[in-house]
Amino acid sequence: QVQLVESGGGLVQPGGSLRLSCAASGIIFSFSTMAWYRQAPGKERELVARITNGGSANYVDSVKGRFTISRDNAKDMVYLQMNNLGPEDTAVYYCNAAGRYWGQGILVTVSE
Repeated sequence: QVQLVESGGGLVQPGGSLRLSCAASGIIFSFSTMAWYRQAPGKERELVARITNGGSANYVDSVKGRFTISRDNAKDMVYLQMNNLGPEDTAVYYCNAAGRYWGQGILVTVSE
């Protein structure tokens, strides 16, 4: 059974930083492309960042230069470092594995 468990969300002020973590189990993590998606209120879910099993990463334009995706294959973990956050980053963030499996989501709120 595949499980993806996100952590690290919460409330942060504009300009602040958060680091999301996703713990994976039930998959061959080192073979899997991992990704972070987000869904803002009233909007469709969108891909934020993706990292291949070889470590190649890509990002949606709106987060380039602010967000960094990384992975630790020894720990079956994927991370999303988010810097210089703005209100537009407020969303539920989801961890995704292999394009198929989803975490339960974690809320990130950027507000004064």
